Amino acid sequence: MTRWIETGMVPDLLQEGMTVFIAGVTAEPSQILQTLSESGNKVAGVRFVAVSVPGTSRFDFASFHPQAMATVFFATPENRESVRSGKVDFIPLQYRAIYDYLKNELPIDIAIAQFPPVNKAAAVSYGVSVDFLPAVLGKARIVIGEINERQPATEQAPFFPASMLNYAVTTDRPVPMVTDAPVTASAQKIARHVADLVDDGDCLQIGLGAIPGAVLSALSEKNDLGFHSGMISSGVMKLIQSGNINGAKKNIDRGKAVTGVTLGDQALVDWAGNSAQVLFRPVNYTHDICTIRNIDNFVSINSALEVDLFGQVNADMLQGRQVSGTGGAIEMMRAAALSKGGRSIVALSATANKGKVSRIVPQLTAATAATALRTDIDYVVTEYGARRIRHLALMDRVDALIEIAHPGFRDWLRDSWSATH
Repeated sequence: MTRWIETGMVPDLLQEGMTVFIAGVTAEPSQILQTLSESGNKVAGVRFVAVSVPGTSRFDFASFHPQAMATVFFATPENRESVRSGKVDFIPLQYRAIYDYLKNELPIDIAIAQFPPVNKAAAVSYGVSVDFLPAVLGKARIVIGEINERQPATEQAPFFPASMLNYAVTTDRPVPMVTDAPVTASAQKIARHVADLVDDGDCLQIGLGAIPGAVLSALSEKNDLGFHSGMISSGVMKLIQSGNINGAKKNIDRGKAVTGVTLGDQALVDWAGNSAQVLFRPVNYTHDICTIRNIDNFVSINSALEVDLFGQVNADMLQGRQVSGTGGAIEMMRAAALSKGGRSIVALSATANKGKVSRIVPQLTAATAATALRTDIDYVVTEYGARRIRHLALMDRVDALIEIAHPGFRDWLRDSWSATH
């Protein structure tokens, strides 16, 4: 039986030593979190656990109290200071591994998430943010739901019995939104090179950021595309509405765009939540290599911070500091390598810091961990072109990567390589 309470009563349910899971993206319980952030000693000694993807969360849970702690799988602009200070434990795990860790290993006392209203059958849709929630709700001792009238109760997502909600509060506010990154001229050039690698009938996975957003805009001439990804954005919505993405050639989930969450505004949420073409599934499906490898012509498209001449990819560290997380890109790259006709693409600008720094580097620094191994890499794309380096001998891949580096850094790259090899 669900007990309906006021939001101000939620902090009274927390106790020192508890582990509290906080849902993310459009399931982030923002009304409850605002209350917890102002609840003082009631959150002392509480450990919060969250999969807060950069750009999708507004809170640093460890800052709620001097004795509050957090465990995260991404560093975000909000929690980076707490990560550096040691109040936040960062665990580097791939997406599917996070799901399994939450489900099978981490004890969880309380789970808090935002959900659509309960339906007439006394069931609750996971809505437009399925993601990690099925791993958590069945094991948490207490489940608290923030029931938002503006969350669509999509029929294309799993449901759970309303009786699983021990406590619930009501709200009527815009769902947590994500603003599309501005698209630069450089991103548009990169996007055109990526689009040349995409064929009619391919099934796409695409990551976050300005470059993936530009890629979606560059695919308007492609036909019968499929979609299987961890997130769906406004750019994907437009391609579905225009018919470019229709899933007609998919050999799994034909005619459906499969995703875990929406990342966008209320218009995207409303459309995706009411579209029969969009299937919402948990991470153990969206990022399951055994499932994805059976999707023919699967194309994984992700961005990165830098790629070295070995082909190692850094997508989550900057100058030795954790600025993001591994996410699901590696699972997608490896699944693409196993897919019949599949391929993976890492797209990045050739330079950073207004052209002063090359993103193609001789070697990742000793303070930087590789997000993707040199054995994972397939295509690398910058504004200067695209090169497939999988199966290339070491010196051939060095030459190929230098060819798509900024011209002003090519001699430096050759000299640096020669000096150490």
